[in-house]
Amino acid sequence: MTRLGEATAATLPASVVRPGYDRASQRIGIVHLGLGAFHRAHQAVYTDDAMAAGDRDWAIAGASLRSAGVAEQLAPQDGLYTVTERSSEGEAARLIGAIREVTVAANGPERLAALLSNADTRIVTLTVTEKGYWRRPDGSTDLAGIAADRNSIHHHLARAVVARRASGLAPLTLVSCDNLPDNGRVLREGVAAFLDQQDQRAVRDWFERDWRCPNTMVDRIVPAVTDADRQRVEVALGMRDEGAVVTEPYRQWVIEDDFAGDRPRWDMGGAQFVADVAPYETAKLRMLNGAHSALAYLGLERGHAFVHQAVADPAIRPVVETLMRVEAATSFRAAEGQALEPYADALLARFANATLEHRLSQIASDGSQKVGPRWLSSLAAHGGDAPATLTALAAWLRFIRTGNDASPDPRRAELAALWEQGDAAQVVDALFGDGGSMAGQWRPTEAQRTALIGEITQ
Repeated sequence: MTRLGEATAATLPASVVRPGYDRASQRIGIVHLGLGAFHRAHQAVYTDDAMAAGDRDWAIAGASLRSAGVAEQLAPQDGLYTVTERSSEGEAARLIGAIREVTVAANGPERLAALLSNADTRIVTLTVTEKGYWRRPDGSTDLAGIAADRNSIHHHLARAVVARRASGLAPLTLVSCDNLPDNGRVLREGVAAFLDQQDQRAVRDWFERDWRCPNTMVDRIVPAVTDADRQRVEVALGMRDEGAVVTEPYRQWVIEDDFAGDRPRWDMGGAQFVADVAPYETAKLRMLNGAHSALAYLGLERGHAFVHQAVADPAIRPVVETLMRVEAATSFRAAEGQALEPYADALLARFANATLEHRLSQIASDGSQKVGPRWLSSLAAHGGDAPATLTALAAWLRFIRTGNDASPDPRRAELAALWEQGDAAQVVDALFGDGGSMAGQWRPTEAQRTALIGEITQ
């Protein structure tokens, strides 16, 4: 079967939307760290839209930090791949041309270093998941973990700051696109702390003064691509696309308008540049992501595999609706004009999209990094009076007892050990009691502690 690439793209079916610009004339202006499916369905699409609208020299060099899997998919295809939007109304495919180069940092860090210190590079975007920021359970930067991980984003970015200052190059804008509260601030603090640890005080001062790390909120449901998805795309395209991405029609990107230099007109694809991202970010984390995690742990417990199955379960949906509408939506102050009830309606409709097989096990991974911003912040805002969120939290605590192999977690061994050493009450106290590893995010009252233990053991 023919493989997608520059030489074969012209023979794609006419129904496939092509890039509206000359790829060969676009220089690389963005380096992306963490070249997974989400970036390819989200930021790369917005960049494609910007260049189609006339922006120049914003092509992307994508770096996988550890695995060579994505590079092996995209490099033989000259960085080309398709995004298929799937809904009850059918499918629509689009060829994305924004990614011009793919590299693997673990195999060749010198190439990534060269890209980050190139004068044409103006922006670095990141999708490295919550665990890539090396934060302790209390939210502080884990400098020991960063120091031990020679392939962390902090190592690569710190080298870039040092190299660009030594060469007299302009500062960069670092755009985190991960699901963390204040993701830009978290990234800035981590890089600055690591520079300080490396005795780079003058470089740190320059970084903190002139580099920019805007906060962002990103939203698009992008399930892990399966072999069946690739086969279906192959039939539709008449050629093989190993880098294919399947997603929903909906997408959203809200970005703090704080850049060190120029930026692409991502708003041509619908992105919003705002002064304060916080209300949008909080709504997404607590309503969408919080509901997603609740569906994952409650759904897996009841034998479901996909989001659309869990949200249709009459034993689960009321819990998720209460968590979303009654607890999460009232745990923060919405921005002017930010309508949360219609947002909740739209989320439930998206969850019910049975054409997207979004696996609950994918959402359930790295739970120790997710439950804080998704649930504990909401619990803290309500003084712990959020019974649906407590039900979801109890499901996660039961889930970590099983050591589910399909959903890894960076604290898996530690959390499993808690269950080996004690019962539900001891686990709750070890996490949320005096000196507990997550007590800084939420401290239950005695009544709430009793309620949570009861939920776990019911």
